Amino acid sequence: MPDRFRIVWTRASIVDLDQIIDYVALDSGVDRALGLYEKIRDKIDSLSRLPRRGRIVPELESISVLEFREILMDRYRIIFRIDDKKVVLVGVFDGRRDLEAILVDRALRAG
Repeated sequence: MPDRFRIVWTRASIVDLDQIIDYVALDSGVDRALGLYEKIRDKIDSLSRLPRRGRIVPELESISVLEFREILMDRYRIIFRIDDKKVVLVGVFDGRRDLEAILVDRALRAG
């Protein structure tokens, strides 16, 4: 059996998922939001087995930042990095949003 990676949620990734689920609950109902939550969590949990299957984030690859990967679940982007035997979740984003703007905003708030 292959080694498993531990999933580590950052505060930002928890907030991201909470905001997505809250929005869907208001827009489409609680049942739909709970279903989406389960699908996203299942996709994230699958990273414990094969995290390197995720692609390098294209917006970051274009500026030679290669340590961040992503997997897609419907229109959502799950961004993470691999650190030894850990998968560190960086964020969960609606793929229609401007990822560069989100990352710049986070960098400005952190600094």
